[in-house]
Amino acid sequence: FGLTEPNAGSDAAALETTAVKQGDKYIINGNKKYITNGPICDYALVAAYTDRSQKPSRGISVFIVERNTPGFTWTKMKKFCMRSADTAELFFDNCAVPAENLIGEEGRGFVYVMESLDGGRISHSATSIGLAQAAYEAALSYTQQRIQFGQPIYNFQAISFKIARMAIDIEAARWLMYRAAWMYDQGMRRFNESAMTKLFASEMAQRVTSEAMQIHGGVALMSDSPVQRYFRDSRRATITEGTSEIQQIVISRGLVTH
Repeated sequence: FGLTEPNAGSDAAALETTAVKQGDKYIINGNKKYITNGPICDYALVAAYTDRSQKPSRGISVFIVERNTPGFTWTKMKKFCMRSADTAELFFDNCAVPAENLIGEEGRGFVYVMESLDGGRISHSATSIGLAQAAYEAALSYTQQRIQFGQPIYNFQAISFKIARMAIDIEAARWLMYRAAWMYDQGMRRFNESAMTKLFASEMAQRVTSEAMQIHGGVALMSDSPVQRYFRDSRRATITEGTSEIQQIVISRGLVTH
C-alpha cells in the first residue's frame, strides 16, 4: 500500500509522486517509504497525483503496479519492531503501467485511501489488543510463579493492582474495537469510531506491555524474552496508519461535524 513518502507522512496530501497519462499508459515517477511487505509484494497499490491543479480529493489517483514492471525498484529497510513484516522504500523511475491498472476513477484516489485507512485503523487496533493480551497473560503467569520474600509476587498489592488495571484496559479496548468493527461491517462509515479505537488500543498496548516489562524485571531486558518483543512491537501502532496526534485531530473534528 504505497502512500507514505519521505515528505508526506501525516500530511498525506503532500505526495510528490506523479502519474502522467501517455496514450494507453500512465508514467509514474516518485518514491514511497516505510511500505509494509514492500520487499515481498507481487504488486503495489500506489497513490500519485494525476492532476496537481486539483485539490487532493480530485487530483490523486491509485494504481496497481506489478512487481516486475520496468522502472519499479525497492530497497529493504531495517526496523526494531514488527520484524516479521518486511518494510521497504519503493522507487518509480518512468514506470509505465497500463491505463487499466487505474483503480476506480481518476482523481478519486484520495477518497479511496481515506476509506482504506478507516478499516486499517480497526485492524491495527486488533493487533494492539493481541499484543497487550499476550503481555498480560505472560505477566499474570509470571507473578504466580515468581517467589520473592517467601511468596508469589502476585500477593503484593503493588503487583496485583497492575495486573487488574491491565485486564481492564484490554477489555475496554476490545469492546471499543468490536463496536467500530461492527459499524464498519454494517456500512456505517464513521471515521470517529475507527480513530477512537485505534488511538485507545495503541496507547493501551504501550501501557500494558510496559507494565509487563516492569513486572518481569531483569528477565524482560534479555533479548530472548517474548515480553520485550511485545513492548517493541506495540510502539509501531501509535505511528502507523495515522499517529496518535492525527487520530485526535480526526476525533475532535468529528465531534462537531456529526
